[in-house]
Amino acid sequence: MASPRASWAWVPTLYFAEGLPYVLIVTVSGIMFRQLGISVADVTLYTSWLYLPWVIKPFWSPFVDLVKTKRWWLLLTQLILGAGLAGVGLTLNATNFFRWSLTIMWLLAFSSATHDISIDGFYMLGLDEGEQSLFVGIRNTAYRIAMIAGQGGLLILVGYFEKTFGSTVRAWTLGFMIAGALMILLWLYHSYILPHPVADCTIGISGRNILREFGMTFVSYFRKADIIPALLFILLFRFPEAQLGKIAPLFLVDPIDAGGLGLTTGQIGFAQGTLGVIGLLLGGILGGITLSRFGLRKCIWYMVAAISVPDLVYVYLSWMPTQNLPLISSCVFLEQIGYGFGFTAYTLFLMYFARGEHQTSHYAISTGIMALGMMLPGMISGKLQELMGYRWFFIWVIGCCAVTCLVSAFIKYEPDFGKKQDETRS
Repeated sequence: MASPRASWAWVPTLYFAEGLPYVLIVTVSGIMFRQLGISVADVTLYTSWLYLPWVIKPFWSPFVDLVKTKRWWLLLTQLILGAGLAGVGLTLNATNFFRWSLTIMWLLAFSSATHDISIDGFYMLGLDEGEQSLFVGIRNTAYRIAMIAGQGGLLILVGYFEKTFGSTVRAWTLGFMIAGALMILLWLYHSYILPHPVADCTIGISGRNILREFGMTFVSYFRKADIIPALLFILLFRFPEAQLGKIAPLFLVDPIDAGGLGLTTGQIGFAQGTLGVIGLLLGGILGGITLSRFGLRKCIWYMVAAISVPDLVYVYLSWMPTQNLPLISSCVFLEQIGYGFGFTAYTLFLMYFARGEHQTSHYAISTGIMALGMMLPGMISGKLQELMGYRWFFIWVIGCCAVTCLVSAFIKYEPDFGKKQDETRS
């Protein structure tokens, strides 16, 4: 195993490289297509389909476990992602750019989902249990920074290019080529810096047996002990947050007469994009440190409270609306630091449940179920808000926190899981 000091050289950059292509493919692509004249209906239809690889990635995750090493897969997909992002930029001047860019986006989506599988597997092979719990907050933080860089930084850069060159097409072309170049630089860096864990080895298996092993991997996952409470936990732990995360930004930006707070774009950038991100990062780091010191069992209920109770700030803001930016920003900061702190327990449980044979594939299956648990509540959140209004919707979210508590009460894990090994043995 690498030392914690050496792990700092690759864990944050690896998860930054995981988050950047995801946000560009799933979120930023829709903004780009709309600005380039594609209809709203087509943008929402086709960019929503781009999310599919992350939902179904468990179906090909066993191949990542069975063929080549995790290090080989993640370096290969990083190279493809870098070339593909640049390729999207180059297609934007073509007559049928929408068709060509979407084709490349599909390749990127499957590559990015495969990239996720290999990174998570490499993380578990390259770090011991204590280091995994220590870095769980760091990896979540790096992933979030990548999403801010892609969704915020790239858009600011594209806007600057648009003003400078007077061409939306040229601006987006340069933006995606720069993103591609950044991924290539990350590929070069990781080719040099990533360790070679002894456990990261190719499983010797003939081609004709791969499908059989593929099926056995899925069967072994659903035969794990305590599978039902684990599945319910993975699906429903973030049931309130899956809804809140979709509606909260709309609440901040909607006008006062529509029940929102009417913040300007700049104010939202400060409240949610600056203080909110700082809170999320601090929560993730504190959560990782806390788990590595005390273990999951001693922390679980504190983390359930941290991810649930701060949601009350949106009840307060909706029933006592204000234009006081420092107050609104403080509320957003509080909710985000609680979310970052509580989410580390969820991530650590996914690692715990994936342990054993085929842990990379089993972790990918869990993350696919996790994606479903975020997607389905998010899909209905807008309709619920229209029926209830913001005030009663946020009260509904608080009520849904009972689901988080319920599923957390029944999961099973070793008492000292997540503790640093030296503390566990003392």
